[in-house]
Amino acid sequence: MTVFQFDSTFEGLLTALFDAYSWRCFPDMLVREGEVLPMFYDDCREVITDEEKAGRVWRALEKKLSREALSAVVASFLCEIADYDIVLFRYLRKAVDSPVSIETDFSDPDVVEMTRMVRRVRGEAHRVKQFVRFQKAADGTYFGMIEPIYNVLAIAVPHFVDRFSTMKFLLYDKRRGFGYYYDGKDATRVTLPEELSHIATGRLSPDMMDEEELLMQDMWRTYFKAIAIKERSNPRKQRQDMPVRFWKYLTEKQ
Repeated sequence: MTVFQFDSTFEGLLTALFDAYSWRCFPDMLVREGEVLPMFYDDCREVITDEEKAGRVWRALEKKLSREALSAVVASFLCEIADYDIVLFRYLRKAVDSPVSIETDFSDPDVVEMTRMVRRVRGEAHRVKQFVRFQKAADGTYFGMIEPIYNVLAIAVPHFVDRFSTMKFLLYDKRRGFGYYYDGKDATRVTLPEELSHIATGRLSPDMMDEEELLMQDMWRTYFKAIAIKERSNPRKQRQDMPVRFWKYLTEKQ
């Protein structure tokens, strides 16, 4: 078994593909830095991320895949599932080697798995857009906390920038420890200390809130209860449409 170890970045994955052709050696398994190596392997090679190499691979892929397929490749990588790395690696290798585009070759199991993972990642990004609840801070900034299954924050933020283009907001992914702050012009990736109360709990304390925020939250909960019809209550359907993992930060569920 041949193992390639890389730094878990997308550029690192592209570099691994470049090195594989240079070394004339292709991996049976990809391992991210910090992960335990398999018990039995014949060769383990360390991949050092190189932006120039990654760029050359990406330009080669641009000649082989459509823009939609390239977007899908990037989106699927955001799943962060270690076992998926080798699937994507094989997909990219096949894309480079094939004289025609492989993106619609659904007889290939790697194409099928990549397509399935793209749907999962984009589906989670869509749910983030649906279930984020912002709280207004005293300085006028809106704060929202999420803990999505996949690393979808980067592809969800443009939606909020477009929709709330004149508002300042901070959307934070607690599971991964980073967020994006939008100042009304640009969205910047930020990392905040975990011990901050609103980062630890996902909710602004009363002294941090805008003076009307608590009132608005109470009004929203009242509205949510008022439109509910007890006789048509269907908890199973509700959990299906509104995954429980999002309830922690939903105002109407507090």
